[in-house]
Amino acid sequence: MQQIDMIAGLSSLAEAYDGVICDVWGVLHNGISPYPAAAEALARFRALGKAVVLLTNAPRPAKAVEDLLSRQYAIGPESYDEIVTSGSVARKAFEIEPHRRLFHLGPPHNLGLFEGLDVELVGEDEAEYVALTGLFDDETETADTYRPMFQRFVERGLKVYCANPDVVVERGDRLVYCAGALAQLYVELGGDATIIGKPYKPVYDAALAAIDRALGRPADRRRVLAIGDGLPTDIKGAWGQGIDVLMVTAGIHGPDFGDLLNPDPVRLAKRLEAEGFGIRAAIPRLAW
Repeated sequence: MQQIDMIAGLSSLAEAYDGVICDVWGVLHNGISPYPAAAEALARFRALGKAVVLLTNAPRPAKAVEDLLSRQYAIGPESYDEIVTSGSVARKAFEIEPHRRLFHLGPPHNLGLFEGLDVELVGEDEAEYVALTGLFDDETETADTYRPMFQRFVERGLKVYCANPDVVVERGDRLVYCAGALAQLYVELGGDATIIGKPYKPVYDAALAAIDRALGRPADRRRVLAIGDGLPTDIKGAWGQGIDVLMVTAGIHGPDFGDLLNPDPVRLAKRLEAEGFGIRAAIPRLAW
């Protein structure tokens, strides 16, 4: 079983890394309130001449996430060099999709994902394929709400693109369902789903390319650190790409490890062993 290195701040690891790939939801904010110490930690890391790329399973273009971080959470470009979103990578898939008529399953605020693309947004019955960005109402619905609709899609052989693999995300002190839960159900029903975002390779390729741009040279992958809270996305993804991981334990899995700000390293180690992942270190909440 892995010995967990519990650290108090990113400063204890900074010398070993030239770049950071950092999650957003659950690390920089909880969907309602920011974690100011986290943004400050990234800014101080950048001040050392190092690179920070935010990598998020947000089904929106990077500019939309940049605006949200600034407007709602007072997180500005002093804390990062670039933002890579699952949405920006999904747009590339839509660009090469041979069909045009698209049914968007998700809230209206994600419609910016399709701006400038050669797609026609249509109703369920006219659709040639489907894009999942979330639930229509994640306050009251679950994935199972969509079971009858998905059964119809499967019968028609419709392909689904999921632009956010997260199954749940923090919203204040609650967890709400995301598009990843819908994609899981669609596959369970026998449907064809392409899932875009963490933990899959294309978004890490995009994030590493952004690190290279920020540094002005190719980064040594051994000197890149991923920071995140989600085991099936952040931790699995970075581990699979051979990138060291700093796990933020007080995120979506926080209650599993005991006291949010004083997690039990044995419980964490057992969970990591069960999942088959390793981490470089753990921290309750990101700080410098």
